[in-house]
Amino acid sequence: MLKKSVIFDMDGTLVNSSITLSNAINYVREQLYLPRLKSEEILVRVNDHSINPAEYFYKAKNFLPIHEKWFSEYYSAHYGKELELYEGITDMIHELKQRDFKIAVATNAYRKSALESLTHLGIAQHFDSVVCFDDVGLGKPAPDMLFKVLDDFGLQKEESVFVGDGERDMMAAQNANMDFIMVNWGFSTHKSAVSSVENLKDLLLKC
Repeated sequence: MLKKSVIFDMDGTLVNSSITLSNAINYVREQLYLPRLKSEEILVRVNDHSINPAEYFYKAKNFLPIHEKWFSEYYSAHYGKELELYEGITDMIHELKQRDFKIAVATNAYRKSALESLTHLGIAQHFDSVVCFDDVGLGKPAPDMLFKVLDDFGLQKEESVFVGDGERDMMAAQNANMDFIMVNWGFSTHKSAVSSVENLKDLLLKC
């Protein structure tokens, strides 16, 4: 079945947010009187589906509203200096829209931070749906975000493909029984993955 929509992960797929993400997590840890973690460790663990991220990063059973408040405090103050799109992302989005694809973001980021990022980077207006951690019952690897996008679009899972850079993304697609494309320029390294935005664009336009 021909694809009518493309759903993208945000951090590590569209947006190089490695500095802001690691600094924001460490900022929350500082408020909790926890020691800082190395950036490399944070970026590896962000996509580690075998851990409870709230417990690993903040020593809590679940993410709490205060965690979101502190995270957003840092994010809002620094995203303008620390975020950037991966090269070729804007051109790819424009071409997908010209070919009448519906496009969406499904991100484990909080909505406030996600919209600030996408707006600052000049691409928010191109997305037909943006689904975030606080919009659904469960974040990735649960399939809730992908199902919400499909519901927003009125499409079947066979009509969409999900693009991401981590194991949580891949598992979310598997749990939704949706086609998935792994990319290799984000926070994780994979033996078998698309290695450039140009190659990803070519692949998507052939869907």
